[in-house]
Amino acid sequence: MTSFAIETDSLRKVFGDNVAVRGLTLQVPQGEVFGFLGPNGAGKTTSIKMLLGLVAPSSGTATLLGAPLGDRAARARIGFLPEHFRFHDWLSAEEFLTLHGQLYGMSPARLRQRTDELLELVGLTPFRRKFLRTFSKGMLQRIGLAQALLNDPALVFLDEPTSGLDPVGRRLVRDIIRGLRDRGTTVFLNSHLLSEVEITCDRVAFIKHGEVIRVSELKTLVDGETSVTIRAGKLTAAAVAGLGRWGRGIRADG
Repeated sequence: MTSFAIETDSLRKVFGDNVAVRGLTLQVPQGEVFGFLGPNGAGKTTSIKMLLGLVAPSSGTATLLGAPLGDRAARARIGFLPEHFRFHDWLSAEEFLTLHGQLYGMSPARLRQRTDELLELVGLTPFRRKFLRTFSKGMLQRIGLAQALLNDPALVFLDEPTSGLDPVGRRLVRDIIRGLRDRGTTVFLNSHLLSEVEITCDRVAFIKHGEVIRVSELKTLVDGETSVTIRAGKLTAAAVAGLGRWGRGIRADG
């Protein structure tokens, strides 16, 4: 079995004249919590959609759990929480998980067991028979997370998993992610919040304008130095020298 849960080589996606993802090359080892950090519109969600087979890449290759994109056996071992989940709000929380479990082909006994476990895990057991239309945004995010874990995945993609959650809910999600890592599950965490990635992830890739500009271990980022680029016109020698009081290794290019 491959040691990488996710491996991509020059993955690229173009929509008309817009290059959404430029040459994405990543290696994510099994059992790692990997952060994918960038501003809104940087190409994070498009990257996930390509990996999940929801959007066809324009070029490049990738494997998930050692299998090529679109492999059905591998897909059955993957969980996904999208940023914007379209819930069937006429269903109860219990019915919602039952529906998704049936789509996975889970046995009735296993599905009942996982439903009970996951509702307890996300703190929604008292609301199991409540209709989703009555849920707050934070509660919907929790039931969405339960859905992503229903098939006990080896690899789970979480797209902005703490969106809409209060501090208690965010702490719950972090604890769940840590528990997944402890069990050897690989987590690919999409976020635009450095604070969330910093607390939760082992490594992080920074993406901007569809291009990964850096991949680092979190310890390196926390313990290392910060590099800042300032773009300005007609910087004088005195101005450059003045910046020296704020750091070292000041260099003017151009």
